[in-house]
Amino acid sequence: MFSAMHLITRMATAALTIGLLLAPTVTGAKGLFSPVAHVNDSAITNYELQQRILLLEALRTAGDLRKEAMKRLINERLQLQAATLAGIHPTRQEVADGVDEFAERVELSGKEFLNKIAQDGVDADSFRDFVRVGIAWRQFVRDNFAPKTNITDADIDRAIQMAGTTGSARVLISEIFLPTNTPKNEAITLELAPQIAKLRTVAEFADAATRFSAGPSRERGGRVEKWVPLSDLPANIRPMLLTMKPGQVTEPVEIPNALALFQLRALQETQAPRAKNLTLDYAAYYIDGGRSPAGLQRAAEVREQVDTCDGLYKVAKNQPPEVLERDALPLKDIPHDVALELAKLDEGEVSTALTRANGETLVFLMLCARIRDGGAEPSRDEVRLSLTNKRLSDLADTYLDELRANSNIRFP
Repeated sequence: MFSAMHLITRMATAALTIGLLLAPTVTGAKGLFSPVAHVNDSAITNYELQQRILLLEALRTAGDLRKEAMKRLINERLQLQAATLAGIHPTRQEVADGVDEFAERVELSGKEFLNKIAQDGVDADSFRDFVRVGIAWRQFVRDNFAPKTNITDADIDRAIQMAGTTGSARVLISEIFLPTNTPKNEAITLELAPQIAKLRTVAEFADAATRFSAGPSRERGGRVEKWVPLSDLPANIRPMLLTMKPGQVTEPVEIPNALALFQLRALQETQAPRAKNLTLDYAAYYIDGGRSPAGLQRAAEVREQVDTCDGLYKVAKNQPPEVLERDALPLKDIPHDVALELAKLDEGEVSTALTRANGETLVFLMLCARIRDGGAEPSRDEVRLSLTNKRLSDLADTYLDELRANSNIRFP
């Protein structure tokens, strides 16, 4: 689970991903440094706009790139102005550390990353300037919003009660999975995830799921069709959903080789007895070919042959033992991507949404049984951190909206 500081860092890192250039370099092109917008007393130049458009193209961003680039540059100017007014001035070492932090996310050193973007025409000083903006905004958010999150004991009690109660709450959600399995995909994902997290309508999220999600649910706009008991979801997701209103989207959740985002469509509370700890008995049968037509056809054939997990032993007979795994584990010990799929299944149902070996192996995942045998509650500290993260993110987004509404933004 993210700490509050980690969330702020991720906010800054996401901002770094969507905008890499602020400082112009010397060039002879006429009009290159002409202003294309003014944000209060600060100009955005044609150079900055064109560079941002090129970056968005490199990251395969969809839509009107000029409009999107301008929107982001305006937001970044507002962030920088707010931080500067508050007396926040990142040091040279902080900026260097910020470059290294971003580079690590694409498995490069800071120097390697700067060399790589230089090959695309991105000036290292320009990138450092934008890192400086991200660090300044991170500190501004921490200083101004963290003291206002005001998570009470009552908030924690309610979250623990709801998150740990069988049937006490169930949710309708939609999902988007953005791949991070390669440096290029991770860069694209870090650029897209903050945009998707700000969506507030079911239609917008469905469109984004159809266009960008790597999961099979993209074909139905990311919708999970059935109600999911809150206690069946991984512990790091439950408190997020409890604090959200329908239409809101969670912060990005790290799962193997992807970031996941979930939109709450509905939450329903019921009067059910307290839940017990959840153990999941499940089987995974591995099929060569990933989500290729041949792999999916084989999965369909296996589904026709089995009604229970025990039937998979016959399917796997005479094959290497590693093609079939059967586990009975507490929910907290199950990989998050597997746990998310199992939460959507009834006993005997199957998911073919997951792959392994970089997409080369399809996971035929079957839920054998749900076993509830205990009564431990989630950690109060973990719940507090999750609630803090969500409120912190909402406060920062709201403040940026206010800055935009109250600023003098002009176009020549």
